[in-house]
Amino acid sequence: MKLQNSSKPASPELGRSQAVRHRFLAPASAGSNPAAPTTRLIKKIGAFNVALGTSLAAAAALAIAVAASATTANAQLFGLPTIDSPDHPIIKRDWQNTNFNKLNVSLSEIISGGPPKDGIPAIDDPQFLPAKQVDIGETEPLIRLSINGDTRAYPLRVLIWHEIVNDTVGGTPVAVTYCPLCNTSIVFDRRINGQPARFGTTGLLRNSDLVMYDNITESWWQQFSGEAIVGDKTGEFLNIIASKVVSLQQILGENPDMPVLVPTREGARNYGATPYVGYDDGTRNNAPFLFDGELPEGIYPMAYVAVVDGEAWSFDFLRQENPVVTDSGVTLSWMPGVASALDTPRISDAKDIGTITTTKNGQDTPHHVTFAFVYHAFTADGTLHHKVNEEPLRWMREDESPQ
Repeated sequence: MKLQNSSKPASPELGRSQAVRHRFLAPASAGSNPAAPTTRLIKKIGAFNVALGTSLAAAAALAIAVAASATTANAQLFGLPTIDSPDHPIIKRDWQNTNFNKLNVSLSEIISGGPPKDGIPAIDDPQFLPAKQVDIGETEPLIRLSINGDTRAYPLRVLIWHEIVNDTVGGTPVAVTYCPLCNTSIVFDRRINGQPARFGTTGLLRNSDLVMYDNITESWWQQFSGEAIVGDKTGEFLNIIASKVVSLQQILGENPDMPVLVPTREGARNYGATPYVGYDDGTRNNAPFLFDGELPEGIYPMAYVAVVDGEAWSFDFLRQENPVVTDSGVTLSWMPGVASALDTPRISDAKDIGTITTTKNGQDTPHHVTFAFVYHAFTADGTLHHKVNEEPLRWMREDESPQ
């Protein structure tokens, strides 16, 4: 991956940029303490499972048990098993209908995230209320989707617990998805062979990203790219539908009666809270969770970036050079007013990370918002535009205003 960086500080003019070859951080040494990752994992899984209502002791037992079954360097790092062959117990338990003779990635790249198949339950019968009736903080993030005049919003406070919503919008069957570990919100047309498919969670991750499955072929699909990586549909792509993350305040300003997703069972999860507290906390001591790939050098791995047509721009770059027009004529604009879903215990109290819009000829276009490490992991030959020695968005944490 190339980093396109600018050494000029915030200014209305674009600073001088130059392309540099990406260098990578060295992997952990063989002599590093093998117990430390498992200890951290117990704490992380413990925090998540406590939020789900599971005891810390049970979470610790899970981490220790799966650590004992790890068979590769990836699994040893995190104490969670990689899916190293079609004979793996997880595959025998959950995936007897998946065709493992077709795949375009190594199974050793896929790791169990802890939950089993559908252990993070997708929403299949979404319920909505008018925006003016929902009890959500004004800056909380929602995925706004509009198809054929049918416009709806899906709060991340709900998706963070379910990750997939199977819905039909404007006559189009869609899967509205969110991967918290990558902060990727992507909407797909969920038709397989012309039929509406139900998408669910596999409980598996690749490069820290959600791996989904469809109920027609039980193929595994990479959420970041929409590509099938295992099963009969391997090599095929789901169509991505343009959407954007906005705040409730923006939704209310557009249409106070816009349908907004609400929990089917309000007390089933701690909606409004995040089990990923501090994941994007803006310090250089933080690192991706359940990821042992090469980290980008020259930019904070947890920096927010916007991806358009395989190219990426950091939020800080876009904030300073706002707007940016790509070679293909897409305009990227950054604006403040949208909170992180991965910061404070209550999402409504979280720091403002802002949001991105992408348009071409006046029409919204598809884009991803994710972290720098995710873009690097999936786009090795891509170009990432950022400022030299760019800091995380600390000004937002310090309650400063954008320049």
